[in-house]
Formats: sequence, structure tokens, C-alpha cells
Amino acid sequence: MVSVCLVEDDPIMGESLKQRFELEGVECDWFESAEEALPSLLKGRYGVLFSDIRLPDMSGESLFDQLLEQGQGVLPTLFMTGHGTVNQAVGLLKRGAADYITKPFDLDELLAKLKQICPELFMVVTEAVPVLGISESMRQIEQQLRRATRFNVPVLITGPSGAGKEHAAQFFRDQLAAGKPMPFVSINCAAVQDSLLEAELFGHEKGAFTGADRLRPGLFEQADGGVLFLDELGEMSMAMQAKLLRSLQTSTIRRVGGREDLPVSVHLVCATNRDLQSKIRDGSFREDLYYRINVVHVDIPPLSERPEDIRWYANRLLAGCPRPDNSAPYQFSAAVEGWLARQPWPGNIRQMKNLIERACINSDSSQLELSLFDRPRLQTEPGDSDLKGYMEQCERERISAELERCAHQINDTAGALGISRKNLWEKMRKYGL
Repeated sequence: MVSVCLVEDDPIMGESLKQRFELEGVECDWFESAEEALPSLLKGRYGVLFSDIRLPDMSGESLFDQLLEQGQGVLPTLFMTGHGTVNQAVGLLKRGAADYITKPFDLDELLAKLKQICPELFMVVTEAVPVLGISESMRQIEQQLRRATRFNVPVLITGPSGAGKEHAAQFFRDQLAAGKPMPFVSINCAAVQDSLLEAELFGHEKGAFTGADRLRPGLFEQADGGVLFLDELGEMSMAMQAKLLRSLQTSTIRRVGGREDLPVSVHLVCATNRDLQSKIRDGSFREDLYYRINVVHVDIPPLSERPEDIRWYANRLLAGCPRPDNSAPYQFSAAVEGWLARQPWPGNIRQMKNLIERACINSDSSQLELSLFDRPRLQTEPGDSDLKGYMEQCERERISAELERCAHQINDTAGALGISRKNLWEKMRKYGL
């Protein structure tokens, strides 16, 4: 479980914070000096570091620097500071710290900051480890899919392209299998010509058509006892929809060229990024099939609507990119982590995966820097929003890029942009920079 490393030399403050964390169900290791905390921090045991800047043996800033020097990347770090060290805290933010809080502070304010920095801390201990995301919407989807495994009814997964519909279908299979071998057979209905889709799904007998020199079981038979995933179901022709509906109603299939109905038992999962109700209205999707497959409906929101999942997904995707020489694993620089979290991700997880894999391939070191990422491609097209919204997005990206180029020096950034410091601050507040 993700936990907090608390570094605070004041015994009253430290004990109070540790007790409050435990009341919130957050695991916390409390150290009264940086020297005590450092060995555990170097083992990578924590999800967040919460440290006072002023400590008896070394400053919180020195502790932060040592972690960077030891190749720990940027552990999400929240600093406690008195009024006299606010400038020091601001400097740490520029170097990658997540946030700071000024003493005296309200504990609810502290918890709110920690939830923003590291949402994983506040997951209920009894919950299963997240698979589809840590956002509330994705945790609810996981629960919904777990409940669906109790019944042999179709599951319909909707959502935009790249949002993780097939991943959700695989999660459903894994929950259904409970650790036992179980087939997961998938097909993209939009990628197969309609004339071939029937044979793909239902199989064919020997001699059923030219080139059918042997009997070939279809995907329904291959998935018997497991899960059949029909992706892009909304692209299926009306004729194929009728044949699919018959199979679902009778729990049988008939191979192309065959005369017998063969019993099959599959858990059907369908997915589409199309509005099926709209297709029903325009006559391109069967209403009876819609009601047959829409027993359990899961709608996956775009990544832009669940920003807390962005860093979680990015780190999971990065962990799946092993270095070819088996040396130190890849890690994001602080600038990259911040940039990833600010993107709209119009292509969702698929786009993120492509971008991270490309950066890993082009990187000569284990730390991925901002220059490796093809930043302009993440901007949405003007047609995706009104002109004002698009112009604001472009302005935000430009200001963000100049801030990074000028190392967050306000005077330099304002000069580069040709605006006043006051105007720059106003725009930074407006865009959350």
C-alpha cells in the first residue's frame, strides 16, 4: 500500500500528524530527522514525502537534493514551511517539489493537498488494487464489472477511442477467471470485411466457399467457456447483426456451409465508440440487438475527465518499457511529469502509450526529458472546441513552454512573451500554471 514518509522534528507536531493520517486510513512512517528518513526513502517505499524545511541535522531542501542525486527521480514532495522560508519553498517547487503548506495549517487543508498530490494514499484499504485507474469513475467501473461476473449476460462497453475499452474487457475476463486459464478472444469488427466476418465469428465447413480446404472453427467456438470481445460492434452490417442476435438468443452458432446448430457458451463483451441509440434512430443498428447486448453497460470517460488517472497511467506505461540493456529503469523528469498532467489527451491512453514508447526509444539515458516528447501533436484541433477555447489552449501551451525554458524566472518569461509581470501572473493563475 502507498504510504507517507513524514519528516518532522517537533514531537507534538509529528505525533499529531501521524495520528491524523492513521485516522484517515493512510499509512505513515514518522522520522524526526532527515538522516533517519533517508535510508527508507532510498528504498523507494513511499508514495509521497511530507517534510519540514527546517530540520535539526539537515534542511528539507538538502534531503530533497540527496534523493535527486541518488537517482530517485522526483518523489511527490510536500514541504512544511514557516513564513521565513516561503521563498525557499517556492524555489523547491521550481525544481520539482509538488507543493508546500505554510505553518500553522489546517489539517483538512493538508489532507486536500495530499489527495491532489497522491490520490493513491486515500484508497480504502479493503479495496482491491486498482487495475483500470484510481479515479472514482474507474473504481466504480471495476466494481460494476466484478458484479457482472456473477451472471452470464452480455456486457456493453462504450467510450471514446483509446480510452481503454479492451483493457476493461480483459479485466472482466480476469475477474471471471479468478486465476484459472480462460480464453479471451477478440476481433475488431470494423477491420474485417462484412463478407468475411461471418466466417470469422462462426467458422466454416470444408468446401463452404472457394479456398475453404478444411473445417475452421470460428471465434465463438474458440472462446467457448471464456470471453468473446467484439470491438467496434457499431460498424457491423444489419445482416451480420441479425445473425449475431440469433446466436445470442439461442446460445448456438452455425458454421458457414454447415447444417447443424452447435451449442456455445461464451461471455460476450461488446465495445463501441459510436452512439448506438443514434444509429438505431437512423436505421443502421438493430434495436432488438441493442437491448440484448446492453444488459450491463459500462461507459468509460475520456482521460481528460479523470485527470487523477493521468500520472497513474503514465507510470504504468513507463514501467512496461524495459531498457534494452536491462540497466536502470526509465523515469520521468519533473518537467515531464508536470507536462503530462497538463495535457488534454484527445487520443486518451493509446496516445499516451505511443508518446511514452517513442520517448523511450529515442532516449539515451534512463531519465526522460521534455525534449523527447512531441508536444505540439497533443494540441486538439480547432474543430474540437470553439475558437476562443482553442486560442486559450494555445496561449496556455505557449506560456507553459516559456516558463520551462526560462526555468520559471518570472522576469525572463514575461520579457520573452512581451507582456508585463502582472499580466503574466494573471494568466498563470487563470491557466493553473
